Amino acid sequence: MNFFFKIGLPWAISLGVVFYAGLELGSVPQVLPSTTNILKDEESDNSKNTKGSTKSEKAEGLTHPSQNTLTKESTSLQPRPIYSPPLPPNLRRIMEDGSMVERMGAYMDALRGMDSSSLGQVIDAFEALPKGYGRHLEMKLLMRSWADFDPIGALQYAEKSLDEKSERRFAMTEVLAGWAVTDSAGAIAWVEQNKADNPDSKQSANLMVGIVKGLAENDLTTADSFFRTLEEGSAKWQASTFLAQEYAKLGTEEAIQWAEQFPGEDERMKATILGQIGSKLAQSDLEGTAAWAESMPVDNASEQVMSNLLSRWTSQSPQDAATWASRLENPEKKTQAMKLLTNKWALRDPVATASWLNTFPPSTELDPVVGEFVNRISSRDPEGAVGWASSILDEEQKQRALGQALRAWDRRNPEKANDWRLQNGINPISDEKR
Repeated sequence: MNFFFKIGLPWAISLGVVFYAGLELGSVPQVLPSTTNILKDEESDNSKNTKGSTKSEKAEGLTHPSQNTLTKESTSLQPRPIYSPPLPPNLRRIMEDGSMVERMGAYMDALRGMDSSSLGQVIDAFEALPKGYGRHLEMKLLMRSWADFDPIGALQYAEKSLDEKSERRFAMTEVLAGWAVTDSAGAIAWVEQNKADNPDSKQSANLMVGIVKGLAENDLTTADSFFRTLEEGSAKWQASTFLAQEYAKLGTEEAIQWAEQFPGEDERMKATILGQIGSKLAQSDLEGTAAWAESMPVDNASEQVMSNLLSRWTSQSPQDAATWASRLENPEKKTQAMKLLTNKWALRDPVATASWLNTFPPSTELDPVVGEFVNRISSRDPEGAVGWASSILDEEQKQRALGQALRAWDRRNPEKANDWRLQNGINPISDEKR
């Protein structure tokens, strides 16, 4: 008994104390390091604040950027801390190995009601997916939802954590688009300040694309005005696709009216805009787009419109497209349309294209069209291409087409190609010259 009071009882009490302490400490939630590998814990910094710090100062990281004065620090993409609770095992399993339906369902569940407290869990769900283009839809949903309450944090994550080649630019575009939808003034101010702080950065121009995309979803007039302020370059070209997409939704007449008011001195951009509108309108109104293409003067812009129109038309009803092209009254436009049609139709069905071309007698007007057909079929049927090239009337065009077809024939069957040369009074090509 004395042994129990001297040894056993103290040992039991100490064991109980340790067990109780373990329970208490284990119940405290842990802040796990984020899987982004870029977001550092700043909780220790908060403890250094003076006792007079206000609640708003402690929560500064959650304040919407448009409510703060834009400084160089606020426009730079510095990492912020993100609370990242462990991803539930069943959710991780679904995100990594589940079917697309399961994956999207689980991901949408994680996205619903996402805020700063659940952000880390959604990020972990996203990062459980294989990297690359296959997760772009999930990335768009994450970036748009994140932009609703902390666009700067979303931009930081995209800049530091996503692959530069396949994901980063797409993600940043979506963040800025979402930001521009809810707070266009704040988004524009941030982008412009970022550009001023980083004048040599190529990324600044790409950021403008996201602004145009978001504005186009919500306010086309403002989007159009902002778009015209962009500098020439690939970013402006990319931004124009979003405008064309939204204007095309308004209808054929309004979309054409918008496209045609672009200044003629910027011929390249005007051709791009008109071509994009032609492509969008052809998806919903082939007849209206065809009438527009027919009314346009023959230039680079009309060629873009007609090319996009015929790409769509030949995929649906090439015979109707062929009838339309062959009935055009303007000879130059007719040749242009028939050449473009041949280029696209021959790729899909060279036999049907040849049958259509055979309905026309040889002529100098038809020569460019036949030359385009030779260009399309030379690699697949060089012997047939030589026969078509021989029917061209213009000698210069004929020799050019024959040369292309014979070179293709030499690669396929040099003996037969030389036999044809001998039969037609052309010196054969030696093996050394091939």
